[in-house]
Amino acid sequence: MAVRLNITMDEDIYARLKKEVPPKKISAFISSAVRAKLHPDRKALDEAYRAARKERWREELEDDWKNIDDDGWPT
Repeated sequence: MAVRLNITMDEDIYARLKKEVPPKKISAFISSAVRAKLHPDRKALDEAYRAARKERWREELEDDWKNIDDDGWPT
C-alpha cells in the first residue's frame, strides 16, 4: 500500500531530480533510493537465502570448494 509523504529537500537536489528523472517516475526513484540505503529486513533476507539454497549452481560451487585446502590449493 502506498502512502503519501511530504518531504523537504535542498533546492539544488530538487532541481537535479527534476532534470534527471521523468515527472511520473519521481516517487519510484525516491522509493528505490531510500530502499537501497535501508538495511534489508530479516524476512527479506531469510527468503533470499531460502531461494539461493535451491539454486543448483551453488551446489556445484560448494563441491568445487570442498577440494580446496586451507592454503587455497587444490587437494
